[in-house]
This record gives sequence, structure tokens and C-alpha cells, in this order.
Amino acid sequence: MFAPALPFLSKSHELNVRTYVHLDGVPGVWFFSLDANNRVAVLGARLAFHLPYFGASMGLERQDRVIRFSSRRAHRRAAPAEFEAAWKVGEELGEARPGSLDFFLVERYCLYSAHGGRLYRVRISHRPWTLRGADLLSCRSTMLESQGLPAPGGEPLLHQQGEPLRVRVWPRIRVR
Repeated sequence: MFAPALPFLSKSHELNVRTYVHLDGVPGVWFFSLDANNRVAVLGARLAFHLPYFGASMGLERQDRVIRFSSRRAHRRAAPAEFEAAWKVGEELGEARPGSLDFFLVERYCLYSAHGGRLYRVRISHRPWTLRGADLLSCRSTMLESQGLPAPGGEPLLHQQGEPLRVRVWPRIRVR
């Protein structure tokens, strides 16, 4: 069983801070934060999946091959966080090959969350991501620092999502 896409919940911008985890051999994602500009989706995901979603004011502009994205967290009980970036969309890279770093980073089919001392797994399903190259033009972010994490050094690894995906989400199950 899965939750069907609901237009008023599915249409929104999102930004997340995450890490990659395994539990009992099942790879997944652990979210430190998820910011979105759809308040109904934020509330629903917090309640249904125990995910650290926060309301945010977001903007996305595309001019030819240049995309500008901005986010400012607006959630009252969360650490302030901001993100602004601009990038130029590159050539299509296609689907990530199994065994590649790209595959490791984008082809995850479950997420983990915790609530009340319990650990949960949520399975998701979607067709493989289609990626495009991207050239970073500018970036300013306090997303990691808002979680008490240090800002990384060096150049970021950057991908552009090639096209929207329809993601199916199953109910959470307790795993510990």
C-alpha cells in the first residue's frame, strides 16, 4: 500500500540536509532537516512520518539555462537557516550507473526517522533519477550550521535533477 500523489501536497519546492545510512543491510537516508514551502505538506510529513520538516519561504527562477533558488526557513520553533544558489544547467547525464558515486547518492529507496525513542523506516518507490550536469555560479548557505554541523571545505558535488519524479511512499514501520 502507498500514499497516492495529492496535487496540493505534491507541488512544492524542497531543500534538505541529509546523510546516508544502512540498517540491517537496507540503505536509506537520514534527514537532519527538510525545508518546504507547502505548509500542509510540512505538517503532514511531520505527523505521518516523524520527519524534521520545516516551513520555508522559497523561490525558484529559471532564465534560459540558469536557475536561481532561494530558501529562508520560516518555522518558528526551528533554528534559522538560509540558502541561495545559482547554477547553469548542463548536459544530460542520464541515469546513474550502479556502483557509481552518483548511484550511491541518488538511488535510495527508503528513509529513516525517530520518534519517542523508536526508529522507523519508510519505503519509497520511483523510477531512476535522470541527472544533468551543472556549473555552480554562486552559493551561500547556513543549512548545515543550523544543524550544528560544520560547513564543508572544497567544491560541492552538484547535480541538476533532469525531470520531476513521481514518488510513491509506503506507511512507516517500526524497526527498533
